[in-house]
Amino acid sequence: MTIEKTQPAKRRVKAVSHSGPPATVTVVIPCYNYARFLTQAVESALQQEEVSVDVIIVDDKSTDDSLAVAHGLMRLHTAVKVVENPYNSGPVETFNAGVAGAAGEFLVRLDADDMLTPGSLKRAVDVARSFPRVGLIYGHPLHFSGATPPAARIRATGWTVWAGQHWLRERCLNGYNVITSPEVVMRRSAVQHVGPQQPLKHAHDMEMWFRISAYYDVAYIHGADQAWHREHPESLSAREVDELVDFNERAEAFEVLFTGIAAELPGSEDLHRTAKRTLANQALDAANHECDCGRGDGRLVQDFVESASLLVEDIRRLPGWNRLQKRSSLVALKALSPLASLRRRAWRRLSDQVAWWRWHRQGVF
Repeated sequence: MTIEKTQPAKRRVKAVSHSGPPATVTVVIPCYNYARFLTQAVESALQQEEVSVDVIIVDDKSTDDSLAVAHGLMRLHTAVKVVENPYNSGPVETFNAGVAGAAGEFLVRLDADDMLTPGSLKRAVDVARSFPRVGLIYGHPLHFSGATPPAARIRATGWTVWAGQHWLRERCLNGYNVITSPEVVMRRSAVQHVGPQQPLKHAHDMEMWFRISAYYDVAYIHGADQAWHREHPESLSAREVDELVDFNERAEAFEVLFTGIAAELPGSEDLHRTAKRTLANQALDAANHECDCGRGDGRLVQDFVESASLLVEDIRRLPGWNRLQKRSSLVALKALSPLASLRRRAWRRLSDQVAWWRWHRQGVF
C-alpha cells in the first residue's frame, strides 16, 4: 500500500481554534434498554458549544422505558429525532439506521451509556478544518464506572495527523483496536464513501475505523479527554467478550476489511498477510501465557492454537511455536519452572503496562 510521497506519514502540530460558521454534527445514539443513561448521553451532545448538533436516537426495540425517554427528549429539544426499529436488530443495523438519516457534515456514534466531554466536538472539528484530508478524528476517552464521571481535561495541546494508510499499516503490525468508540468524529462524506458498518458482532467499530483510514487521514487530539466511556456489568462487552472472543473478532475484522472495499487498494494483500501473522503470533503468545499460568493442558491453549493455524500457512514457522511445544511438554511432565514462569508473566505485565502508557499519551499502542 503506497502513501503519496508529498505527504508525511506522521506529523505532530500545535492545536489551533477555527472561527467562522459552526460546523454541523449529527450524533447517532443507538439505544437498547439504556433508559437510565439515555438522557445524560443526549444532553452531553446537545450541550456542545460552537457547533450545530442534531441527535438521532435509534431505539432497538427496547423492553424498558428507553423509547418513552427518547420521545420525551424529542419533545423537549427540536434537535432530537427518534427512530424506532421494528424489531431488535443489534448495534450494527441500529447505527446504520441512524446514519441513513444523518445530515451533518460530521458524524458521531455515541452509545447511550456513554457521554461526550465539554467542547469535544469543536476540538475535533478544528482538526478537520485544518486538514481537509482527515476523515477520522479521535482522542483520549475516560473510562469510568459508577454514577459520576471523573473530571475531564478540555484544552487540546496538539494534534498528531497520520497519512491514513500509514496508520492502518501500524494497526496491522499491532493487531489491536486503539479506539474505544465515543471519542471518534467522522467526516460524513468519508462514511458515505467507504460504506456503513459491517455485520460483525463485536468488532464492527474497529473495522469501520480501519476502513476509513484506508482512504482518509487520521488525527489524534492530545491533551484533552474527548469522551466518557461507562463500564458496567450490563454492557455488551462485559457480558460477551473474553480474550478468545476478542482475538477471533479482531481476526474477522481484518478479514472483512481486506475482502471488502479495501481489497482494491495497492498492497492490500501484503497488509492482510501482515495482520494475520501478527494475530497468529498473538494467539501463540496467549497459549504460552496459559502454560506459564499452569493451565497448559486446558482447552483454551488448543483454541488459540487452532485460531492461529487458520491465519497462516505453517504455524510451525512462527516464533512462539517452539516455545509452546517446550512448555506444553514441561507442563505435561510437571517440570515447568515456577521461577521462570513468574519471570515471563512479570515481563508480560510490564509490556502491557508500557503499551497502556503509550496509548494514554499518544493514542496508539
